[in-house]
Amino acid sequence: MKLTISIFIFLLINFTALVVGGLFTGDGVASDWYYSLNKAPWTPPGWVFGLAWTTIMVCYSFYMAILHKAEARNNKVIPLYGFQLFLNIAWNPLFFYYQNALVALVSIVFLTFIIAYSLFRNNKIMRWKSLLILPYFVWLCIATSLNFYIVIYN
Repeated sequence: MKLTISIFIFLLINFTALVVGGLFTGDGVASDWYYSLNKAPWTPPGWVFGLAWTTIMVCYSFYMAILHKAEARNNKVIPLYGFQLFLNIAWNPLFFYYQNALVALVSIVFLTFIIAYSLFRNNKIMRWKSLLILPYFVWLCIATSLNFYIVIYN
């Protein structure tokens, strides 16, 4: 039962973070600024982003709940999770509201490294359950490349 409660808490936190980040996107992809950007040819259609983030946050919530239970005595799990959460939320206003693709790129690079670190550091503990964080890592690699392209070609 404790794992179920933990999953629910991580789901609540992760989806709240998506909502909070979304509040700072302004007009987001519908804005004139974003529309006028020279975007990477591999930029997916807008609906993919919602589907991707929903899938990622469900998987990541399960991952974090399992990791938190397995590493209850490790006092680095939650602070690292909190820093990841901060960077994830921060990217939206940096990119969309402040329209600063370079600073947003720095943020998403750090976020990608944190998720990669978690994936590889906890692989021995999590084993096959590490697959739950893999969608997050893969998506961040794609998102980082999209952000990088915008920095280079705009």
